[in-house]
This record gives sequence, C-alpha cells and structure tokens, in this order.
Amino acid sequence: MTELSTLYHTDYSAWAHRNAELMRSGHYEALDVAHLLEELDDMGKSDQRELENRLTILLAHLLKWEYQLPLLTAKWQEFDGRSWRSTIIEQRDRIGKRLKNTPGLQRILLETIAEAYADAVTLACKETQLPGETFPAACPYSTTEILDEDYYPVRPTPGAK
Repeated sequence: MTELSTLYHTDYSAWAHRNAELMRSGHYEALDVAHLLEELDDMGKSDQRELENRLTILLAHLLKWEYQLPLLTAKWQEFDGRSWRSTIIEQRDRIGKRLKNTPGLQRILLETIAEAYADAVTLACKETQLPGETFPAACPYSTTEILDEDYYPVRPTPGAK
C-alpha cells in the first residue's frame, strides 16, 4: 500500500489535497488512481441518491396533496396544506438546481422517478395512514407535472362532470 493510499484511510482531507497538488504539478504517475476512481463513482451515485431522495419527498407530498388534502379540509376548514405546499416548493427548487448543476441526471430522471415513487407511496401511507391501494401502482404524474412549480394535483369529485 502506498503512502497516498494509506493517507486515504487515515486523513481523507489531506489525501484529497495531496492528489490535487499532484494533478496541478503534472505528476500523474504518483496519483492514487484506484481511490480517485472510487471517489468519482461515488460522486455520481451521491448525486443520484440526492435526486431520488428529493423526488421521494416531493412525490409523497403530491400524493398527500391529491389524496389526503380533500379529506382534511372537509374536516378542518382551517387546514390548507400550507406546510405541504412549502415542502413541494422546496423540493422542486432543489431538484431543479440539482438537474441544472448536474445535467447528466436528466438521462436517468424517468428511471429515478419510478424508483422514488415506490418509496413515496410507502412514505405517504405512513404519514396519512391511508392504505397502499389508495394510491396508483405507477407514478400518475408526468415529469413535466412533477417539476412544474404551478402544478398541484386535484382529484375529480365523484359524480362531477
């Protein structure tokens, strides 16, 4: 194990700084390539995990907005879903920034939405205490709707035309 490789395990910050110095000075042969590759892979995975986590929260709140808000406002006139709206706004903002700063995430967005949706249903069930069958099996929202800051789902009233 090289000194740089050992440093990776004992002082990550010093390891990163030393690798940066080596790159700047053109001493590529001295780089800790194995750990650099591992870190680069993890960076991409970290971005994807953040996107999935934010989508999970956003989708759960969209589901709660659509399926539970009408039930709660019928019981409590003063309940307007303000905290849910705040969460929806914040998650859309953060997702938009992440997609802008990491454009490569666009190519996995649909797949990540599908993965996040299953977790969103689980979260919505826990938070609303509604049964899982209440929610669609697949994500009912398009990518455009999910990211549209003005979109809030509304369930049609039964019998309404």
